[in-house]
Amino acid sequence: MTTPHREVTVAGDRPYRIRIGPGLLDDGDTLAETVRGGEAMLVSDRNVAPLYADRVADALRAARPGLRLHRHVLPAGEAAKTLAHFADVTHALAEARLRRDASVFALGGGVIGDLAGFAAACWMRGIDCVQLPTTLLAMVDSAVGGKTAVDLPQGKNLVGAFHPPCAVIADTAALRSLPARELRAGLAEVVKYGALGDADFLGWLDDHADALLTMDDAALADAIARSCAHKAAIVARDPFEHGERALLNFGHTFGHAIETEQGYDGLNHGEAVAVGMVLAARLSEVLGLAPAADTARLQALLQRLGLPVALPSGLDPDRLLAHMRLDKKAQADGLRFIVWDGVGRARVLAGVPEAAVQDVLRG
Repeated sequence: MTTPHREVTVAGDRPYRIRIGPGLLDDGDTLAETVRGGEAMLVSDRNVAPLYADRVADALRAARPGLRLHRHVLPAGEAAKTLAHFADVTHALAEARLRRDASVFALGGGVIGDLAGFAAACWMRGIDCVQLPTTLLAMVDSAVGGKTAVDLPQGKNLVGAFHPPCAVIADTAALRSLPARELRAGLAEVVKYGALGDADFLGWLDDHADALLTMDDAALADAIARSCAHKAAIVARDPFEHGERALLNFGHTFGHAIETEQGYDGLNHGEAVAVGMVLAARLSEVLGLAPAADTARLQALLQRLGLPVALPSGLDPDRLLAHMRLDKKAQADGLRFIVWDGVGRARVLAGVPEAAVQDVLRG
């Protein structure tokens, strides 16, 4: 039986649609209808491009025979999300002489989506970007909402811009080429939506964990659509993260510190977020906000999905805390964390005592 396509609309000043389902990377009409002008740049990486770049290009050219389509391929992995590679993409756009009605297609995971999206945001002060996420993590998180950025040695996503895509096209069939570790990493971000605002969804994930791990098409499409709907609603209300949108960073303050301290060469983003969510739940316990039973429930689900739940050995709590002081959520009144009052009830808490954070980091 064919899995039906899902569609989610992100409202706001620049509304756009998220299309979800198998076979979309070969759907030339769906791809081509996002292109306003007569030229485009397909940006991908060395892992994804050999799998899908020719298919996307062929589908686009079949639907738009006159389209001038350029291609730029980057190294794979978080270590490529740098200012130097951002410059490489902008130079490729310049050499292709792309005009303001051109489009950038970001074909890949979160790194490509962030980097290509940032280049699109800056080229001629902003051209269209179409997100073609090929990882679960990108489909449910980084491709949606318009946050684009690159990393610095001092921290993750410190240089970037808000630049909403003109469309997100998520081909769930691409998930079958993912290593199991990358699928699990994406499931961490799916769990996040239940943890921060939808206890029923967390229960649904517990019921469907086995189907998700075996990549059942219907279960994946449902999980992606529900996750995107949660994020779309929050982004529409707070497009520039002045308030509620910060909730989407549940677990990320701890997670980003872990990634930075490991030089982006240890836990991947989803794994770090999984650990970060457990630490955020424990911080909520330490502060007297939430019961230990809810932490245990979250930890059990993450473990069932094959995700880490403990801080990697050998990391210095003082260094992790130093990274958190530079986190984008930190403000003049001190550290800000996304904590919860229990499953499905996250909130932003400012002025969190560093001693409480140290207690959590030291176990």
